[in-house]
Amino acid sequence: MNVLACSINTLKGLLYLYEVSSVEVGQHFYWQIGGFQVHGQVLITSWVVIAILLGSAIIAVQNPQTIPTDVQNFFEYVLEFIRDVSKTQIGEEYGPWVPFIGTMFLFIFVSNWSGALFPWKIIQLPQGELAAPTNDINTTVALALLTSVAYFYAGFTKKGLGYFNKYIQPTPILLPINILEDFTKPLSLSFRLFGNILADELVVVVLLSLVPLVVPIPVMFLGLFTSGIQALIFATLAAAYIGESMEGHH
Repeated sequence: MNVLACSINTLKGLLYLYEVSSVEVGQHFYWQIGGFQVHGQVLITSWVVIAILLGSAIIAVQNPQTIPTDVQNFFEYVLEFIRDVSKTQIGEEYGPWVPFIGTMFLFIFVSNWSGALFPWKIIQLPQGELAAPTNDINTTVALALLTSVAYFYAGFTKKGLGYFNKYIQPTPILLPINILEDFTKPLSLSFRLFGNILADELVVVVLLSLVPLVVPIPVMFLGLFTSGIQALIFATLAAAYIGESMEGHH
């Protein structure tokens, strides 16, 4: 019964996160797709990011050389970096999870940098404005929910129903805390990423309005650095949660 109660409470937590994704910050350009109302500006910028990633992937796999070119070296370095992060956090069974961790890292990295480098604001919309996909709480909550599903799947496929024993270990007294942990993980992932990217873009916009020439440039470079760090933190934590669910320790 404890296992059943744990699973029900966990599903309730995921449903709460889904409700959080409906929170609105600022004005939005809505599209009606079927019976759903979606944020059009997020889809537009997300498609741009996906197009960049797909184009880069096509370039990376075309005409591989025995003696790598500079471009090939760069893509091989990125792949090796993602593999190292996955292996460090997940362990020897990291292989199947490299695509997931790599997708998370690259999508967030390019999304964050697009907010700092692309002049989204000059594109006029009927309502709202374009910004980095990760500047929208819906995107970060979706990424956090995917991470939650991933580590539940990793633990359940390896241990079966025995995976839910973690909620009463090392003692059943910690059951509420262990359940709460499954709520705080996606919440912290989503709000950390959203808050940092939103704050960075707001600082740049304010400085540009006050001192439009020289002063904002160092802040923009700092924003590029912190954007990359945020992508790395998200991917590292996602891999750590997957490794933790497979190993069964905290």
